[in-house]
Amino acid sequence: MKIGKKIIKWIFYFLLIPITYIIVSLILSSITVDRKINNEKSEKLIYLNTNGVHLDIIIPIKNIDSLVLSGIKYNKNEKYLSFGWGEENFYINTPTWGDLTFNNAFRAIFLKSSTLIHVTRYNQKRSDWVEIKVNESELQKLNSYLLNTFEVNENGIKIMLENKGYSTIDDFYKSKGSYSCFKTCNTWVNNGFKKSGLKSCLWTPFDFGLMNKYK
Repeated sequence: MKIGKKIIKWIFYFLLIPITYIIVSLILSSITVDRKINNEKSEKLIYLNTNGVHLDIIIPIKNIDSLVLSGIKYNKNEKYLSFGWGEENFYINTPTWGDLTFNNAFRAIFLKSSTLIHVTRYNQKRSDWVEIKVNESELQKLNSYLLNTFEVNENGIKIMLENKGYSTIDDFYKSKGSYSCFKTCNTWVNNGFKKSGLKSCLWTPFDFGLMNKYK
């Protein structure tokens, strides 16, 4: 009888924790942190994109600070860079959702682990990107946020993982921070918007939280 009660108790906790997480996440995702108002004209462009789960920040190369560009692989024909952040093992070993395993997901969410910045290069703008107009101050703050996320070696150079990209137009770079269910790839993007003074969610682990603010 006691064993039965313990099993029921553990099942209850097993269901309660994820349900509570989802409810709190949805509530906090719906709360908007308004854009900080200043007198500057919003004449610069950035973009948001999602693969259905994972958000990326996309910036025209001409709007990216030289310190951010330093050490990043790109060529003169490419006009945009996208930046995503995530858990290293998950990024490298889960190129598609078909490659997802319980072990990779568990490690990413619950275990302290190293992280990467995923940089993808584009020749032209894509139709599914969400356009966001920003001013110079907001753009500078977003550039600073990106710069401070990259891990560098003893010479101050970004650390690229050789031959680890998914294709010929993307690469992975070592990053600061640890991934968890409280700091996801989408939380990282949302924090970047918040610190830049842009409209954002109070907190969100989901891609749709921030995307819904700009649709």
